[in-house]
Amino acid sequence: MDKLLIEGGVPLNGEIAISGAKNAALPLLCAALLTREPLTLTNVPELNDIATMLKLLAQMGVKVSQEKVGAGGTAPLTVTLDASALDNPVAPYELVKTMRASVLVLGPLTARCGEARVSLPGGCAIGARPVDQHIKGLAAMGAETRLEQGYVHTRASRLAGARLFTDMVTVTGTENLMMAACLAEGETVIENAAREPEVVDLANCLNAMGARIAGAGTDVIRIQGVERLHGATHRIMPDRIETGTYLCAAAATGGRVRLTGTSASTLDAVIDKLMDAGCEIVLEREAIRLTAPSRLKAVSIRTAPYPAFPTDMQAQFMAIDTLAEGTAVIRETIFENRFMHAVELIRLGAEIKIDGNTAFVTGVERLAGATVMATDLRASASLVIAGLAAEGETLIERIYHLDRGYERMEQKLAALGARVRRVK
Repeated sequence: MDKLLIEGGVPLNGEIAISGAKNAALPLLCAALLTREPLTLTNVPELNDIATMLKLLAQMGVKVSQEKVGAGGTAPLTVTLDASALDNPVAPYELVKTMRASVLVLGPLTARCGEARVSLPGGCAIGARPVDQHIKGLAAMGAETRLEQGYVHTRASRLAGARLFTDMVTVTGTENLMMAACLAEGETVIENAAREPEVVDLANCLNAMGARIAGAGTDVIRIQGVERLHGATHRIMPDRIETGTYLCAAAATGGRVRLTGTSASTLDAVIDKLMDAGCEIVLEREAIRLTAPSRLKAVSIRTAPYPAFPTDMQAQFMAIDTLAEGTAVIRETIFENRFMHAVELIRLGAEIKIDGNTAFVTGVERLAGATVMATDLRASASLVIAGLAAEGETLIERIYHLDRGYERMEQKLAALGARVRRVK
C-alpha cells in the first residue's frame, strides 16, 4: 500500500493548474445513462473514483472511450460515453463499496430503464450518509422501491412529476432526483434543494442535452420532463476543493502560489477566511494568487451547506489553525464523525481539544514530523498540509484516500518546490 513521505519546512512557491472537479464529474458521468446518444465530457480528472465509476458504467453496457487532449502526460482527459446499448441496470456491491457517489446511477437508471438494482454505497468513514432521501423522492415520483439484501430495487413504467421536499439538504440526493425528473412525465419541483456549484454544473449539462431545468443554484429547482434527451459536449467545472486545499498548503508553509484554471466565484467563504488569517489574495479571471503572512492568525469556522463554509474544507483549515496565532473554534454541522484527523494532527504536535461537534485549536510555534494515518479523503489533505509545514519527515499511510480525490497531488506539490515522494 502506497505512502507519502514529506520532508517539511519548505514554503510552496510557483504555479500549478487546477483539475476538473471530482464532485461534478461523478454525477455528470451518470447523466450519460439518460440518453442513447454519446455524451462527451472534457476536463475530466484522473482519479480512482472516476475510474471506479467508469468501470461501473461499462459493466452496465455503456461504451466508454478516453483520450488525452493536449500535449504531455498532464493534459486533461476527455471521456465519451455511449449508453445506447445499456442492458444491465445493476450496480454491484464489488464496485459500489468503495464509493458512495455510485448511488447517483439510481435515478437515471430508474428513469431510462424503468428499473434499477443498486447496492448501498460505501466511501469515506465520516459518519452516516443515508440514501433514504433518494429513495423517498423516487417513491414520490411513482417508483416501486424496496430494500433487499443490501440492494435498493426500484421499478417504474415511467416516473411522474411530483413535489419533492428533502428532510435535509443533500447534494447527491438533489442530483439523483434532478436527473430522474428529466425523463418523468410532467413537472417536478425539488424544494430544500442543494445549491452547490456542482449541482449547477450538472443542470447546465442536462439542459445542453435537452432537459428543461430552472432554478439550479437556488433551494427550489423546477424540472419539466421531456420524452428523451440527446447527446452533448460539456466541460467539467474546476475543482473548488482542490483549489482551497492548495491555497491552504501555501498559507501553512508561508508560501506564494498562483493557481490557474480555477475561479474564486465558488469559493467566497474559503477566500474570506484565508484573508482573515492574514493571507494576501489577488483574484484573476481564471486564476488565484496567494501570498502567506509571516504567521497566520487563527480563524474560527462553522461548516454548513453552500454558500456557507464547506465541510470538505474543514480539515484543511484545522491544519492551518494548528500553526496560527491564537485559538480557533471549529464547528462541524454536516457530518457527525469528521474530526478523526485531529488525533493524527496531535501526533505532529498540534494542540487540539474535541467536544462533540466542536474542536478548539490553539496554534503552536511549530509542528514536528511523525508517522500518521489518513482516515478519509479530506483528512488526508489536512495531514499533507501539516506535513509540508512541519519540521522533519512526515510519513502518511493509507494515501489511497488521496488518490480518490486529488489528481497527481505529489507531482503538483513537487512543482511548487515541496520535497514529497510516494513510497511503496
